[in-house]
Amino acid sequence: MFELKRISREAIPAALAKAERYRLLNQPRMAESICLDILHLDPGHEEAVIMLLLCLTDQFARPGYGVGFKEANEVLARVQGEYGKAYYDGLICERWGKALLSSRSSTGAALDWIRQAMSRFEKALANSPPGNDEAILHWNACSRLITRIELSGNAADSESESAFRDDVPPL
Repeated sequence: MFELKRISREAIPAALAKAERYRLLNQPRMAESICLDILHLDPGHEEAVIMLLLCLTDQFARPGYGVGFKEANEVLARVQGEYGKAYYDGLICERWGKALLSSRSSTGAALDWIRQAMSRFEKALANSPPGNDEAILHWNACSRLITRIELSGNAADSESESAFRDDVPPL
């Protein structure tokens, strides 16, 4: 094992900017590593905690990344405030549901997670700071996604029925 090198306190703002840039470049592992460096130096750094949580959820649908719901919830426990906890709990559920959809898992299970996200976003609304409509934006996006899937007829698919669908080749 290698002994990790430590960043300086003065480097935290630039490191956070780099973590955000790596997330935007679709490199969540690099962004995750930067967040861990910041949190080693300052375990309570709220921006780094939230960025780390987002990096983990960015990896949900990526095969071989080994990041799951449990890891994201461990980081969620470090988020401060009622609003933040409810909002990011909703975000975890939303992204987990979308990861299930993209992995061709049970549509019903994925929609259940997205509905759970909507209930978390509603809880966040009760504690939302003035002018902060993030929870509403996510709730609406989840609602539209569920409606689109239900109107397309895909919501009726379930794991037990998938073997009997016409578009699934026999084994």
